[in-house]
Amino acid sequence: MAGSASDSDHTRSFCFVHAADLHLDTPFSGIHESAPFVAEALREASLAALDAIVALALERDAAFLVVAGDVYDGPERGLRAQLRFRDGLARLADAGIASVVVHGNHDPIASGWSAVGSWPDAVTVLGHETVGLVSIERDGEQIATVQGISYATRAVAENLARRFSRPDGPGLHVGLLHCNVEGAAEGYADYSPCTLDDLRSTHLDYWALGHVHQHRVLAEGTGPGDPWVVYPGNSQARSPRPSERGAKGAVVVHVAGGRVTRVEHVACDAVRFAERACAIDGIASLDDLEDRLSALGEEALEAAAGRSVVVRARLVGRGGLHGELARPGVTDGLLAHLRDAAGHAARFCWWDALVDESRSGTDLDAVRARGDFSSDLLALAESLAGDDAALDALGSELVGGVPRLLARDVHALAGDTDALRALLEEATHLALDELGAGEQ
Repeated sequence: MAGSASDSDHTRSFCFVHAADLHLDTPFSGIHESAPFVAEALREASLAALDAIVALALERDAAFLVVAGDVYDGPERGLRAQLRFRDGLARLADAGIASVVVHGNHDPIASGWSAVGSWPDAVTVLGHETVGLVSIERDGEQIATVQGISYATRAVAENLARRFSRPDGPGLHVGLLHCNVEGAAEGYADYSPCTLDDLRSTHLDYWALGHVHQHRVLAEGTGPGDPWVVYPGNSQARSPRPSERGAKGAVVVHVAGGRVTRVEHVACDAVRFAERACAIDGIASLDDLEDRLSALGEEALEAAAGRSVVVRARLVGRGGLHGELARPGVTDGLLAHLRDAAGHAARFCWWDALVDESRSGTDLDAVRARGDFSSDLLALAESLAGDDAALDALGSELVGGVPRLLARDVHALAGDTDALRALLEEATHLALDELGAGEQ
């Protein structure tokens, strides 16, 4: 049952900072092979993001900071990352700002190495055996209680949220947990799985979560005992995956009248990942394509608001340039040239990949009207594309006898009619190109 708030709770206003998934000192091994200076910039970026979070807490005069797991990228926990984290929290402690930290699946307590012998008095790293409670005071008054629990090992299957409950005591009640809330986002390991109902049943006021790398507000609380449920996202992007794109940082949680009034996401990242689509329609030459891609890179830099950016471009659309792009080594050569042009500037636009998804400029209406083999082939393909049962049969045939001829994992196509339809479309256009169906 939700607790009651005192009169002083209803008049005091403050804020706190909620961060998670710092992944300090991430190595970026894949990028390091092709661009060591970019990999080093990204490795420094995770530490710079930590510094920005500390600066944010100081600038906003936050009452406290909570960190919801995955402080480090692995249990080995590099020495530089540990000392940088300790020193950042010490700066907050010197300013009277408390910090409460839990560990997650990337940096579990039992299997992780710690080089920090002692933390400042205002810093609490919660253990893994029981849910720990930390009282937060300001000017001699208890304004909040933070409770949380760390992971002992990497793979935690227990629903740890069920261990939490609202204790007696004044102020805001905050739960701190690294977990996967059902329906929050796709593609995340199901560590400490729970539901929104599990979190609401604790009657806390705010759930400070970690694990999901996108900023998500899963629930906006209506008052004491009905919690806000928030993922801040990671503080610094780590790869070109969709979940890593866009602004990354922490959230400032504003409290007034004994309840959370709003949550403000603040960017703290130093390097951003972006994806841009470049349509080849109307582009006459590779020179023109290079100019268009360079312009897209400049747009990505401008959108990054003063940060460096790692860009992945998808070449889409239809046109005569598709034939040039299909030549062996063309996209690789263009990618290498764009990288050379980017140089080694302090603020860079690094081209991670060019993915050719373009198609030929074949006029399908003209092909349909020709009444030859090409039109018959197109009619057959379009009929097959509209027949789910026939597509399923095609998938079974591919898995059974043709996979060695294809440069893709056809086993993943079995039963996936959308993927089979896309593959059929691609094969049809390739066949029409080889037949010269676009010629008049």
